[in-house]
Amino acid sequence: MNRTRTGSGAETGERRHRVVVVGSGFGGLFAAKALRRAPVDVTMVARTTHHLFQPLLYQVATGILSPGEVAPATREILRRQRNVEVLLGEVTDVDLERRTVTASAPLTTFSVEYDSLVVAAGATQSYFGHDEFAEHAPGMKSIDDALELRGRIFGAFELAELETDPAAVERWMTFVVVGAGPTGVEMAGQIAELAHRTLPGEFRRIDPRKARIVLLDAAESVLGTFGDQLSTKALRQLHRLGIEVELSTTVVGVDDTGIELVDRYGRRHRMECMTKIWAAGVSGSPLGTRLAAAAGAETDRAGRVRVEPDCTLPGHPEVFVIGDLMALDRLPGVAQVAIQGGQHAARQIVRRVRGESAREPFRYRDKGNMATISRFSAVASIGRLRLAGLSGWLLWLAVHLLYLVGFKNRVTAVLHWFVSFIGRGRSERTVTLQQVLARAALREGTEPPALRVPATATPAKPAQTAPAVPAPARAAGVVPGPEAARRGAPERAAG
Repeated sequence: MNRTRTGSGAETGERRHRVVVVGSGFGGLFAAKALRRAPVDVTMVARTTHHLFQPLLYQVATGILSPGEVAPATREILRRQRNVEVLLGEVTDVDLERRTVTASAPLTTFSVEYDSLVVAAGATQSYFGHDEFAEHAPGMKSIDDALELRGRIFGAFELAELETDPAAVERWMTFVVVGAGPTGVEMAGQIAELAHRTLPGEFRRIDPRKARIVLLDAAESVLGTFGDQLSTKALRQLHRLGIEVELSTTVVGVDDTGIELVDRYGRRHRMECMTKIWAAGVSGSPLGTRLAAAAGAETDRAGRVRVEPDCTLPGHPEVFVIGDLMALDRLPGVAQVAIQGGQHAARQIVRRVRGESAREPFRYRDKGNMATISRFSAVASIGRLRLAGLSGWLLWLAVHLLYLVGFKNRVTAVLHWFVSFIGRGRSERTVTLQQVLARAALREGTEPPALRVPATATPAKPAQTAPAVPAPARAAGVVPGPEAARRGAPERAAG
């Protein structure tokens, strides 16, 4: 299906300038919104129907916010912008010569022509060459990830309640977060709040306050980009919450029931745990690699495209690459870089339509970094200003409310924060087995038939990065628990 927008327009008198925006994240959304008064027609092609406010995704995973509060529908956000068309599809190819993008959607594929292209396809979770870790240590880049993690976190306490073996209880009540950047610190802090404030008193066999929360990182400090002062304060607060922090520690193996680690001295050890969460790194969308290859451009180690100073693809001034997919001046992969990049691309497109020079270099205005550690405690670094504790948390609260899209989202977020931070409850604790199994089911449903292994076949063993842990033998009369059966967990005796 080919789509060509026509109309009275800027360049030819027969049709208006056509802008295609790839992605509905911060970069894509703000680029489209910045073109609302421009004499152009915008087509946004995105693989999801929502705009994801990713900085709050960990609160979906820990039961504070609902998916709708951090992921409003893109069509609803842009419904009053008459020059925008929104299409559901994942862009799989860009023809730079014909100026078309090809996308796939359920049951169909289609292509869209463009005069200007803004590629804001974002990033995926990076496992640093060990993608097999994802099976047992989900990342946190999508609503699917957050809902799966919610099911695993709350389900771990439920299944610990069913166990009679103290070692099995300890495994279920050990939570390991890999990555001590903002996402990892926030996630570990909220699991600690959940265990120490929300769940105590709700179980009869286990005490959630005895949960073990471990934060790991190969780096030498937590929140390293915040500077030594805030990093030290954050570490102190993490310890107050009862979180174990292991730095200069590398993950070399992950399986159903534990994680293999190497410390700074090269010593290898194993940590038994059922719930692992990966927050250690990101890599650019695969579209970036394909786009760079088509243009003869370079990518960095994270798969981001090296662009010109004005954010354009080398040799193609009509193509802008922004946000997490852009490699320019060592800019970080944060929301503000994507927002300002989208607005910059829109300004250059407008200048081009007007016949003006459109190669203005991108200048990023650093608005600082912040991360929340627990209720009433956060760290913020803005210019020379350094805030920690309650003052940092209040600033974090104000900034996140400002950038939440939609008045309704802000109101409901405040209500849920009030319940969670002032009280002890969590408004969004509903979990289903379908949520936990969703990713595996989707992978099975989308995998080409030729690559599927018949149920009766014996699949070849994948390459191992760490010695495999043998599955425990099933004794007579032993049956698996509902989650234990799927994840290879220790099994309990029937009756």
